[in-house]
Amino acid sequence: ALARTLRSDYRLQKEPFAQTKLIGVTHGSIFDVAVDLRPKSSTFGQWFGLTLSENEHKYLYIPRGFAHGFMALTDDARVSYKVDNAYNKASEAGINYSDPEIGIRWPSSDSFVISDKDRALLTLKDFLANLKS
Repeated sequence: ALARTLRSDYRLQKEPFAQTKLIGVTHGSIFDVAVDLRPKSSTFGQWFGLTLSENEHKYLYIPRGFAHGFMALTDDARVSYKVDNAYNKASEAGINYSDPEIGIRWPSSDSFVISDKDRALLTLKDFLANLKS
């Protein structure tokens, strides 16, 4: 059985290193998710997800202030990122993939492969508290 790799850590870069992303799939398929983490946005905390695959040639545009994550739906999925700003490790942030306040509906109940780093990410509530401090 396929162990679905879940990189749904909703990672983003904080200012001044925030990034706009264009996500595509060059091989296989993924379920791709964006979560609005802009505190003053009317859609704050809401998520959007869609399946991207090499056969459909769709891309997902993710503006600055949104976190991004995905679940590989095939063993050999390859994801292509285009970003408008350089990565900066010190400005990396994220929220936990299973936060019930966000309530992502993942397309599979198969077992996930999730890194320890991703499991340790904050809930949305704790993320907000850190922004204020």
